[in-house]
Amino acid sequence: MKAFYSFLAVIVLILVAIIGGSIANLHFFFGIIIPYVAFVLFVGGFIYRIIKWGRSPVPYRIPTTCGQQKSLPWIKQAKIENPTSALGVIVRMASEVLLFRSLFRNTKTELREGENGPQLAYGSAKWLWLGSLAFHWSFLIIVIRHLRFFLEPIPVALQMVDSVDSMLQIGLPQIYITDLLFLAAITFLFLRRVCVPRIKYISLPADYFPLLLIFGIAVSGILMRYFDKVDLISVKELALGIATLHPVLPSDIGAIFYVHLFLICCLFVYFPTSKLMHMGGIFMSPTRNMISNNRMVRHINPWNHAVEVHSYAEYEDEFREKMKKAGIPVEKE
Repeated sequence: MKAFYSFLAVIVLILVAIIGGSIANLHFFFGIIIPYVAFVLFVGGFIYRIIKWGRSPVPYRIPTTCGQQKSLPWIKQAKIENPTSALGVIVRMASEVLLFRSLFRNTKTELREGENGPQLAYGSAKWLWLGSLAFHWSFLIIVIRHLRFFLEPIPVALQMVDSVDSMLQIGLPQIYITDLLFLAAITFLFLRRVCVPRIKYISLPADYFPLLLIFGIAVSGILMRYFDKVDLISVKELALGIATLHPVLPSDIGAIFYVHLFLICCLFVYFPTSKLMHMGGIFMSPTRNMISNNRMVRHINPWNHAVEVHSYAEYEDEFREKMKKAGIPVEKE
């Protein structure tokens, strides 16, 4: 039911876009007003979350590591897992952001029948790492490719990315490799939540909704490119107008375009309040962005203000007679 509610929400958004973009003829509202509002909410929400995280006090070094800390000279240090320099932190963060290094070590657990009954067994689980890597990198390349609609002339670097992505030269228009990888990856991530009982049990509508929303964006984009084709010149005219703050609304772009654009705007609005904010949160995580030098530098708690203390000697001077009467031994008679 959790997945069904999320699916129903995405269907409602699609119907709203179809009604507004074709039936109600609200092209100006869906083509210009909503994109601007979504962009402002996305940027404002993103900055707010980053500032809020940045203001969280972190008095101690609390890196989460799985390697040997720097200690004695004859003990080998894990310089990437447990860095004591800024360069080590940069390498660890880059490997985490670009290659999902910690997810690569992900393991699965299951009960297997042994000689003495059920036994807990551990195994490698690289499919999640591979699916996540394909999803994120494909998504990034697709976003980069779409920048050609907002730039004129198109930079050479974007043309190179487009050429490499479509190098298979299958059919006309050319099929992009990232389109296929993206659909396969998002389908795998969704089926994993639906078909694996343990993952399904802990999944919430907030886990299904972004997957289905992104899937809707991908499908509508593929429909526009390969089936219900739209006028790319009109699309670029609208995109350039929005980017330069001089929006011009072309006519007859097509209802599928407004569905695609509206779903993207919904993703922009939803992004800062969802788990998708891990895109910015990974850089603010003190468990990953801190140098592990607790054995090298003494860290003083900034909240450890001077307080009035009551020593035992003062306590005994105050209550000595009462302690004697109660039979409690005292240091001074």
